[in-house]
Amino acid sequence: MSPPHLMTLADLSVPQIRRLLSHSFYSKQLSLPWLEPHTPQNSRAKDLKLPSQSLFNKTVALMFNKRSTRTRLAAETSTTLLGGRALFLGKDDIQLGVNESARDTARIVGGMCQGIFARVGDHSEIEELAKYSPVPVINALSSYWHPTQILADLLTLHEHAHLFPDPSASPSDPSKPDIKNAKTSIKTKKKRMAALPELRPLTVAYVGDSANVLHDMLVTYPRLGHSLRVASPPKYRAPPEVWKRVEELGCDKGIWWGEDPKEAVHGADVVVTDTWISMGQEAEKAQRLQDFQGYQVTEQLCREGGANPDWKFMHCLPRKPDEVDDEVFYGPRSLVFPEADNRKWSMMALFDLLIGKWNIYVPEAEAAAAAAASKRS
Repeated sequence: MSPPHLMTLADLSVPQIRRLLSHSFYSKQLSLPWLEPHTPQNSRAKDLKLPSQSLFNKTVALMFNKRSTRTRLAAETSTTLLGGRALFLGKDDIQLGVNESARDTARIVGGMCQGIFARVGDHSEIEELAKYSPVPVINALSSYWHPTQILADLLTLHEHAHLFPDPSASPSDPSKPDIKNAKTSIKTKKKRMAALPELRPLTVAYVGDSANVLHDMLVTYPRLGHSLRVASPPKYRAPPEVWKRVEELGCDKGIWWGEDPKEAVHGADVVVTDTWISMGQEAEKAQRLQDFQGYQVTEQLCREGGANPDWKFMHCLPRKPDEVDDEVFYGPRSLVFPEADNRKWSMMALFDLLIGKWNIYVPEAEAAAAAAASKRS
């Protein structure tokens, strides 16, 4: 049996993506009560259900050749919740790229660990690891793709679906999701978990550089029924290899792309940006800052561009003030910190299903429901 790998969300079907989102939400509900202080007034361990222990006695190798805060924290803490151990292997810790090839490294690490979570430079590096690894390889970030970030972003949007009411729904519509009690929804093992809140089709604007975060948005959001409006300077467009995947999946039909940020945010429910200067691009800083003048996300930009009055803001972090001002970043529109927190839960679902169980299975009934929902949107 060949191990399942994940290079980009373009590799997954819509039912598989929905399965991961539902499992992320479920894993979060199960886990949060275990992480609360167990005081005499709050001692409910006997009523709690343990999260999946599919990584019990297993090790996930975190092979990172770039710095990381959220991705590393999410990987290590979620592995612990699944009963396993995360082993961090930085670029100065192993022989990869010094005295040993990616092929040999993949075989050695995969022979002792049960999963590889790799943050690399060029995307070809992780493809080489996956080609020769005997265990699942998950892309923690590469030059082209960042799948774990988009899963966290989508989980965040679903959890905040109540902020995006359906304009066509009547004021008395009782279907608005309520997740405020998710942390305490587990009273006994017999009680059912809350379902992932439904999210109406959104208009999502992305303003900035065409980098790995946007690329996984391009191959995912349109398939889930959302519209993408992207603004970037002409020379900062998706590379041909990425756009080919976009077209193969038919996602290009749900994407508008121009160079005017105000036009991009028109009608937006959510505005997203990312760094203009990724790791390894520091020498281009002066040129990039000049090229992206006028792209800073501000209240004024979104007001003049005609974003929806209740638009929300997202950023994968770390953030630089050139990209978004403090008023938006720290203000009531911002979802950046819940978004960062959710890296843990989306990672937990991925590790459980891919590394622990080797199977992002989609029960037949769930697949049918997902297909029906996709058709409706």
